[in-house]
Amino acid sequence: MRTTGGRRQSVPVGVIIERREIDNPWQYYTWSPVAVIPGAPPLDSDGEWKLLRQGDGWAQYHAATLELKIFGGETEGYRKNLSEEQPFVYIVLSPGEEADEPEVMPLLATACPYEAESYTEDSEQIVEGVPMPPEIVAWIQDFVDKYHVEVLFKKRKNKPHDPRKGGFGKPPIRKGTRQ
Repeated sequence: MRTTGGRRQSVPVGVIIERREIDNPWQYYTWSPVAVIPGAPPLDSDGEWKLLRQGDGWAQYHAATLELKIFGGETEGYRKNLSEEQPFVYIVLSPGEEADEPEVMPLLATACPYEAESYTEDSEQIVEGVPMPPEIVAWIQDFVDKYHVEVLFKKRKNKPHDPRKGGFGKPPIRKGTRQ
């Protein structure tokens, strides 16, 4: 497993995508990420997916090798992910834009659930978590132990009104005076 040092680290992960046939008049099959392979080599220069396994109505492909990047400023998200019973690597799939491209293309691999959630705002993209391999769990836990800084919640307080600075809207109407 290759990583870079410091508060920004990365490791290559192979993204395994499954195509499954479905009974639907508008769509022939669904695509979903199913696994990641830590330290996977990049695909050939032609970018062709590698068929890994197939069965009756399904096939799994090594679709891409992406960099799983972690940053010192996002350790709270990694802690949240690692605290779950099953931590995930989140994969973002984007629709293929060109005619010669597959229907979906792996766009991003992240260990931060907050970053993954931000990609769900685009209805075109598929965002799913796959089980995090033990070696990646250990790598991220070590990173969090080294770089996490607890930030205390600080409630903002309203400042008291200063009458010398004026108020909102029109000045008050004073009784008995003409203007």
